[in-house]
Amino acid sequence: MSQAESVFEYIDQSALERAPRVRQLYELGFTWADLEDEEYWLDAVAVMRRETYEELREASAQLWMILDKAARYIHRRQDLYDLLGIPPVLWQMLDDCPLPEPGKISRYARFDFAVAGDGTIKLLELNADTPTGYVEASIATPWVCAEAGIASVNAGMKQQLAAAWSVERPDTVACIDYGSHEEDSGTIEALAAHSGLDVRCVDCLDLWIDEGIVKDAEGRVIERMFALYPKEWMSVDEGGDALAYAIETGKLQLFNGPHSIILQSKGLIAAVWGMYELGLLFSGEERQAISRYILPTYNKAVFSESFVSKSVFGREGGSVRIYSDSGELEIADEEGYDSSELFPVVYQKRAEMARIMTPEGELHLLTGMFVINGEPCGLLGRAGGPITGNASHFIALGVRGLEDVQG
Repeated sequence: MSQAESVFEYIDQSALERAPRVRQLYELGFTWADLEDEEYWLDAVAVMRRETYEELREASAQLWMILDKAARYIHRRQDLYDLLGIPPVLWQMLDDCPLPEPGKISRYARFDFAVAGDGTIKLLELNADTPTGYVEASIATPWVCAEAGIASVNAGMKQQLAAAWSVERPDTVACIDYGSHEEDSGTIEALAAHSGLDVRCVDCLDLWIDEGIVKDAEGRVIERMFALYPKEWMSVDEGGDALAYAIETGKLQLFNGPHSIILQSKGLIAAVWGMYELGLLFSGEERQAISRYILPTYNKAVFSESFVSKSVFGREGGSVRIYSDSGELEIADEEGYDSSELFPVVYQKRAEMARIMTPEGELHLLTGMFVINGEPCGLLGRAGGPITGNASHFIALGVRGLEDVQG
């Protein structure tokens, strides 16, 4: 499909002098546009047609509530926790902690979609636990789009984040290797700044727990914490049991909340598809959305056409493998950590992503949609190979025909 026929238009700005633009983004808080002399940020805009964006936003809203409904069905069913690959160390926590109100199991999440060149939209996965890309979407994308004269729909992300955290009110924000891991550190600093709260940023590795009381390196008690710390790691980390106990006993409120791991598991998408096929749980309207936007996903490889396998808790492309129509392995991710050694695998029908021609060559475009405080509110573009992993580039996503949109 030619670019003229695609729902995406690629606007190349690489002819502009890069260094001053990188400095401007750095001053705004996006400090990793270049990483170790590699260009992570593609100086360009991928512009989506208005009608495609409007459908994508509506699809996100529908799928958000469909997955929320499925998570509530699974809550307190430990046989289904097991099917989703949720580690047993978390089961008591999930059972004991009350579910948040509908649509608010996670207040900070991101869908990843394959949007094909013809506008077909298919859900690949949901990161409802620890999504990154917030700085790229909320800070860099509006700036890049404005420089190119293209509308960005991401301007409302900061307000949605502030609204979410005004309810959760964390006193601490944490990540692994705070101060040295540039992306995660910059992400939590932006979240803290946009929240409008007086919060402290800390390193997860400096935390310690005494009889359920969580403290930082200075001995300060932490009662409410947002952490870029995947909850499934509690099953393998030395202090995982202690952290789970702190949450179970109510001595620590962790955000996103405990039940976000149910949404996070790719096994939930397989469960939704299975219930769809069996005619369970969902209304006629919900079934239409599932049929249109969710890919057939199973716990076994049952396909007679090209499919993908991935760990239920794989991240950044880690553990993803693509198979041909005959079931032969075509492509395997070699960059990310293969978490399929620790967690179960799901198998999903392969979906086509739009392709864009860039100075780096032809790249596949992954379309992310943030859902903050229950509202779809921001696009994130990633461009790379058939598997979107650590080697992929960030590219700003704009929308044609929505120049007056503010969020």
